[in-house]
Amino acid sequence: MNMLNITAAEIETFIFVFLRVGAIVVTIPIFGSTSAPARVKAGLSLMIALLIFPFVEMSPPPPEVLPLIVRMLGEVMIGIIIGFAGSLIFAGVQMAGQLVGFQMGFAIVNVFDPVTSSQVSILAQFQYLFAVLLFLALDGHHVYLSAVADSYRLVVPFEFSFSGELVRSIAGLAKDLFIIAVKVGAPAVAVLLMVDIGFGLIARTVPQMNILIVGFPVKIAMGLVGIGLALPLVSRMMGSIFIGFGDRLHELLRLM
Repeated sequence: MNMLNITAAEIETFIFVFLRVGAIVVTIPIFGSTSAPARVKAGLSLMIALLIFPFVEMSPPPPEVLPLIVRMLGEVMIGIIIGFAGSLIFAGVQMAGQLVGFQMGFAIVNVFDPVTSSQVSILAQFQYLFAVLLFLALDGHHVYLSAVADSYRLVVPFEFSFSGELVRSIAGLAKDLFIIAVKVGAPAVAVLLMVDIGFGLIARTVPQMNILIVGFPVKIAMGLVGIGLALPLVSRMMGSIFIGFGDRLHELLRLM
C-alpha cells in the first residue's frame, strides 16, 4: 500500500479498526493490567491495527454525528467483551487462591495486585502468576490474535448488536468463574478440611493441648503441601480451559 496515496475512506477504516483492537489490548489479561506501560499498549494496538486494516472491508460510516458515535461505541464494546471474557478465567483462579488463603489463615496476608490495583491474598497472586505462565506456555495469547482477525469476519464493522443470547453467554462465562475457583482450590481446601477434622478430634481427646497455637503452623504447612501436590492436576485442568477458550470466544463473536 502506498502511504502517500491514502484516501479518507482508508483513514476512516483504520480508525475503526484501531478502536476495536485498542479496546481488546487494554482489557485482555497481562497487557490490560496497569503495570503494562501505556506506550506498550498503544504501540501494540497500532501495530496490530496496521496489519489488519488493509484486509478489512467496511461500508461507508453514517454521516450523522450521533449514529457515528453509536457505531464507534459498538466497535469498542466488541473489544471490551473479548478482553473481559479472558479476564473472567484469571479472576476465577484468583478467587481459588483467596479461598485457600482464607482456610490457611492468610486472610490478612495481602499484596498489591497491579492488574486490579487492589490488595489481594498472597496465594491469589501466586495462583494468578502461575496461570499467566501456563497461559503463555500454551500460546494462549495466540488465541487473542486469532480472535482479533476473526472478529472482522464474524462481526462486520457497524453490525454489532447486543442481543439477549449474547448476555446469556456472558452470564455463562461469569458462572464458569465460580466453577474454576472451586476446581482449582478444591484439592488444597480438602486437605485443610481434613486437618481441621483432625484438630477437632485432638481437641476432644487431649483438651490440655492448645490447638490454636499448634494449628496455625500446621495448617500453613499442610496448605502449602496441598497446593504443591495439586499443581500437576491444576495445570492439566487450566490447560484444557485455555485450549477451549478459543471456541468460547468464537461463540461470543457469532452472537454479536
